[in-house]
Amino acid sequence: MKTVAITIDEGMLESVDRLAGHHGDTANRSKIIRAAVGEYLAHIAPAAEEEREREVFRRHRGRLVSKPPRS
Repeated sequence: MKTVAITIDEGMLESVDRLAGHHGDTANRSKIIRAAVGEYLAHIAPAAEEEREREVFRRHRGRLVSKPPRS
């Protein structure tokens, strides 16, 4: 695990501290922030993949359209 520094709004930090249950408990802060980032990534990654796939379909739309068989 790596340690990173972030800048966070005071109000948001107060909310994190309330969730942690102990004002200033950095171990609980870190756990809450890791969980929040994990949840965010779990939601944003699938959406980003879907957008990449849509872009591929848009770029290759002409090649993907089926043509009627020749008689």
